[in-house]
Amino acid sequence: MDTAADGRLARRVHSLLTRAERDYSAGHERPLGGYLAAMAGFGAYTAAWATAVRLRGRPLPERPEPWDVVLTSVATFRLSRLLSKASVTSPLRAPFTRYVGPQGPAELHEEAQPEDGKDTLGELVTCPFCMSVWVASTLTAGQLLWPRATRTAMGALTALAGADALQLAYGALLGKTTGE
Repeated sequence: MDTAADGRLARRVHSLLTRAERDYSAGHERPLGGYLAAMAGFGAYTAAWATAVRLRGRPLPERPEPWDVVLTSVATFRLSRLLSKASVTSPLRAPFTRYVGPQGPAELHEEAQPEDGKDTLGELVTCPFCMSVWVASTLTAGQLLWPRATRTAMGALTALAGADALQLAYGALLGKTTGE
């Protein structure tokens, strides 16, 4: 193709994507380009650790053990909330978010900064559901590459989730018995 044809093709693709984004968004700001970049980043990240697993030559299990699924689920829940909501991890989110206020015990409500590129990352780092996809993938990679260390870390995260549940239950029970 010549340069002029390349330019026309690029303009047509850009126009198509711009129209699709405008039609999809229904008048709302939706950073579809950022989401596409995040999906591509996740695909590259997953491909990289899958390649590392393959290069290590470890056989993949036929299926995950039920206990590993439970452990991964609880550890993913706890680490996702720790990364996306905890007060102590707010410095990691600060470049992409704006503080709004407290939200539950030791958690914050933050909003994504509306600047280009920061909006998508801000949504990712403040959303425990979004974060859990990355965390579960990382823990799965860890189980395949370094199973003992990863299970130890997941055990600690699971214990932390249990301790959090006990703290909340104790607080609720204390409030119920004292009337506070």
